[in-house]
Amino acid sequence: VQLQASGGGLVQAGGSLRLSCAASGRTFSGSTVGWFRQAPGKVREFVAAIRYSPRSTYDADSVKGRFTISRDNAKNTVYLQMNSLKPEDTAVYYCAAGSRIILTTLTRPNAYDYWGQGTLVTVSS
Repeated sequence: VQLQASGGGLVQAGGSLRLSCAASGRTFSGSTVGWFRQAPGKVREFVAAIRYSPRSTYDADSVKGRFTISRDNAKNTVYLQMNSLKPEDTAVYYCAAGSRIILTTLTRPNAYDYWGQGTLVTVSS
């Protein structure tokens, strides 16, 4: 499966962006999809994840109440709505998918089998 992340860009603090992650070659059927981010000089960190069915969602504490993950299984696309953006949200955002992810591993990058190429989000102060 190939994942294509898009929607990044430059936004002022307090603004919003919506990232998209589209799958091709294979559907997201049965897969948990996660968003991770990596800022310069920092390790890749978990942002949010959503299961296939039921569409349970999980968010990092740093984005709770500001970011919302959702999915449209018919369109094979997962979204990350980011509101109230802060300069510390600046990073390359990656989407990833995995079919064998359990609750205790969904925040771990190495639990995911497929990764998108990343999309840059820059938040100016």
